[in-house]
Amino acid sequence: MKSKNLSEKILKSVKGKGFKYIELPSVIETNHIVQRSGENFRKFIFSFIDQNGNELCLRPDLTIVSCLRYLESNLRGKEKIFYSGQAYRKSQNRKDSIIRNQIGFEIIGSKDEKNDDKEIINTSLNSLKNLKYTSGTLTLGNVEIFKLLISKLDIPTRWKLRLSRHFWREDYFNDLLKRLETNSDVDPTIVEIDKKRYLKMLKGDKNSIVAERSIEEILKRFDKKIKDPRRPSKGRNVSKIIKEFLKIKCPISKAADILNEFFKKYQINLVVDQRYFPTSVNKTLKLNVAFSTSFGRQLEYYTGMVFKIDIKLNNKLKNIINGGRYDQLISDLGSKKQISAVGAALNLNI
Repeated sequence: MKSKNLSEKILKSVKGKGFKYIELPSVIETNHIVQRSGENFRKFIFSFIDQNGNELCLRPDLTIVSCLRYLESNLRGKEKIFYSGQAYRKSQNRKDSIIRNQIGFEIIGSKDEKNDDKEIINTSLNSLKNLKYTSGTLTLGNVEIFKLLISKLDIPTRWKLRLSRHFWREDYFNDLLKRLETNSDVDPTIVEIDKKRYLKMLKGDKNSIVAERSIEEILKRFDKKIKDPRRPSKGRNVSKIIKEFLKIKCPISKAADILNEFFKKYQINLVVDQRYFPTSVNKTLKLNVAFSTSFGRQLEYYTGMVFKIDIKLNNKLKNIINGGRYDQLISDLGSKKQISAVGAALNLNI
């Protein structure tokens, strides 16, 4: 975005919605990012070692920095904040800029989650009034619905955890589904050997240590696998249900009906009310509003409602805003209790 005046207008519109402006540090401890996003994310960040031997990095994400501020400042209760600045991240596409200019706004520590979700989306829509675009799409998703579906499926508990945990890693997630369908990763010979080891260990000293784990710990893991087996026939059915669920895409006004039809078809004990979604209108401003079950896999820390806004600007479709709910992020960063949080970031590199 070339116009500084336009950026100032957007900031003014956000402030007009009751958000308080804050400054965020440009440098943070690398482990805050790596612990949240995994070691694979390290290749995308600009890190260095300071004079005391600590690994620091330029902030690759403003949301995490904002949540760290809330945590480290020992803040309590509801905060409506906004900020602007640059995030620094390498890209696999050489044409992408390593500097991302953003405006972000968040509601942290509030107990009125559904209304907060609506407010973040409405603030996003209000900021678009400063842009001259011809059309676009507001896409909504919900990570929580996916996790509720997984919790109801007839598969071992450890597999429910795997699928929920790796929803955001699309390639690996698809590999997990293939393993469910075929049991290709299960060697019957090894299974029998494990059963014999289990029976032998039952007779031994439970406090003995093997490979840095006690016999008691190993027995518990064996016991879960033996009592909670994975069967190919069930795996194929579960994989089919998940794949069909992730293909659901419809106007937002039909989201609840289509989801409920899906749950009924597969006898899944779930019901979704249309009020569950932050909006039910299929058109707002110049945007079509759609629901997609597969949307929300960009960042690991999303936990509930997610959305993005794409607009047609100068005959090109541009992603302008991304946001959602991340209720576990602050506790993952070190808080002893879960603190609700929802927000959005407006991309100024358009």
